[in-house]
Amino acid sequence: MGKEEIKNLIKDLIEKTTLAVKNISIADDTPDNTWFRVELNEPHFFISREGEGLLALNHLVKKIIEANIKEEDAKCNILIDINGFQQKRIDNIRAIAHMMAERARYFKSNIEVDPMSSFERRIIHEFLSNETDLKTESAGFGPSRRVIIKYIGEI
Repeated sequence: MGKEEIKNLIKDLIEKTTLAVKNISIADDTPDNTWFRVELNEPHFFISREGEGLLALNHLVKKIIEANIKEEDAKCNILIDINGFQQKRIDNIRAIAHMMAERARYFKSNIEVDPMSSFERRIIHEFLSNETDLKTESAGFGPSRRVIIKYIGEI
C-alpha cells in the first residue's frame, strides 16, 4: 500500500465516526517508521481515556495494511498522531527515561520504571539504546510489565 492510499484509509476510517478531518500529512518518513499527523476539530473522541481511541485506530489501520500487503513487504511501522497527542506522550516518556537513567547513574544501581504498555517500553529501550553505561530490559508479565534500567558502568 502506498502512502497516499494509507492517508485515504485513515481519512475514511475517521470520517466514518462522523468527525471531519482538517488535514493529514506525513510528519516523519524514515525507513523504519512513517508518522501520519492528523488534525481534527474535535480530537477528544480519540485522545480521551489516555488515547484509547487513537491506539485502536493505529491498531485497525495496521491490521488493514498487513492484510493488503505481500509477505516480503510485511513490515508495517506506521504511527498515527492526532493533534500532536502521540508526540507529547512520547516526549513525556523520554523525559521519564532520562530522569530514571540519571537516577540509575547517580545511585549506581538498577531502577525500575512504572508498568507500561509495550509501545511505551519500546520508546524507553530505543531512547537509552546508545548509552554505554546503561542497559535496559523488560521484566514482569501482562499489565505489570516494566522496564528496568541497569547501571553497568564502573562502580
